[in-house]
Amino acid sequence: MSVALPARAKLNLDLAVLGRRTDGFHDVRTTLQAIDLHDLITLARADQTAFTTTGLAIANPTNNSVLKALGALEQATHQELPTRIHLHKRIPPGSGMGGASSDAAAALRALAALHHVTANLTAIAGALGADVPFFLAGGTAIAEQRGDHLTPIPTQPHWFAIAWPGVELPTPEVYRAWDAMENPLKNSPNQLTEAAMSIEPRLREFANALNSHHNGWQMTGSGSAFFKRCETEQAAGETVAGLKSLKCWTAIAQAVGGWA
Repeated sequence: MSVALPARAKLNLDLAVLGRRTDGFHDVRTTLQAIDLHDLITLARADQTAFTTTGLAIANPTNNSVLKALGALEQATHQELPTRIHLHKRIPPGSGMGGASSDAAAALRALAALHHVTANLTAIAGALGADVPFFLAGGTAIAEQRGDHLTPIPTQPHWFAIAWPGVELPTPEVYRAWDAMENPLKNSPNQLTEAAMSIEPRLREFANALNSHHNGWQMTGSGSAFFKRCETEQAAGETVAGLKSLKCWTAIAQAVGGWA
C-alpha cells in the first residue's frame, strides 16, 4: 500500500509585520492563499525509512522538513514508523511559497493515514513551523500572531502569474533585516519587501524588471518569488510569456479551496 498527496504552495496576498515578540519571533497579519502549484509526496511502508527526491534540487535532503515531520509523528505516537518516502519538488525552495512547510503538512497527513495512527496533527504542525498548520487544511485564511492563528475565509477565484529569480532567501535573515530598519514601509502590500531587497540587491533589480513588463507584481512571504493577480488563465499565461527575456522560473496557478 502507498499514499500520494500533493503538497500545495501558498501566496501571501498581503503581509503586515506588527512587531517583534519577546520570544524572538514576530507578530504578523497576512492573508494566505493556497494555489494548485504543488510538490508530490509518495509514501509506502518499509522495513526502514528511506528518503529520495526528484525535480528541483534540495540543498540538504538529510535535514528535510518531511523527515522532521516523520520524526515528530514518531515522537508523538511513541513508535517507529519506517517509511519509504519520495518527494518530487516543483515549488522553488527559499521562494516564500511555503514549499517546505507544505511538504511537512502533507507528510503528516499521509503518514497518519498510511500507518493508521492518531495524533494531534495541528499541535505537531505548529511545533514544526508557523506556516505548517495552514497547510493541513489549505484554502484561504487570515493568519495572525506568529502566522499560526488561522481564521478561514471564503476562497475567491483568482489566477496568478508567478516569477522566481532563482534566489533563495532565508526567512530569519529577512526578519532580522526588518528589525534593523529604522522606518519600515507600512503602505506596502508586503511589508517584508524592503527588508528582503536590502539583503539581496538582485531582488530589487528583478522587481524593477518585472514591473517594466507589467505593473502590479508583489513579493510573497519573505521572498523571493513575485506574483501578479490575473482575471483569467489566459491573462496569466500571457503575462508569464512576456517574461521570457528575464530567463527566470515562471508558472501560472489558480487559487484552490480547502482540502480538509
